Amino acid sequence: MSATEKSFPVSWDQFHRDARALAWRLSGINGDWKAIVCITRGGLVPAAIIARELGVRLIETVCVASYHEYSEQGQLKVLKEVSAELTADGGKDVLIVDDLTDTGKTARIVREMLPEAHFAAVYAKPMGRPLVDTFITEVSQDTWIYFPWDLGLTFQAPIGRETRG
Repeated sequence: MSATEKSFPVSWDQFHRDARALAWRLSGINGDWKAIVCITRGGLVPAAIIARELGVRLIETVCVASYHEYSEQGQLKVLKEVSAELTADGGKDVLIVDDLTDTGKTARIVREMLPEAHFAAVYAKPMGRPLVDTFITEVSQDTWIYFPWDLGLTFQAPIGRETRG
């Protein structure tokens, strides 16, 4: 994280509430999703919560490697594609789930695989926002989200100390 980026730490409780809020929004869009395709790894946790809330039993993964050393986005590489069964009709009634849509590069690749699917993310940044159909919270492009699975219990400096230098 650079000095110009903002920090947005998310606790397990907050993430669970946000993922359930996303499920609630999605329940009003389609009452009968045939499958969830989660973008690994970040989409695994919200996909599990949403699958439980919406009663979806078929969960597929699409594996796209993009972040390297958690500091910058490198070249994207598809490690595992979506099954032919779900791509056959363009992903109609399929729900794509991710934790965050940042630059939109990963979302664009997955959208090409499933152009008829509904794309949902818990969080969205302005560059990725146009590729998401449903999300809960938008954060600025210069905000680094610290997800609970990436955090340990450590001292957090007061916000005022960061801005005073």
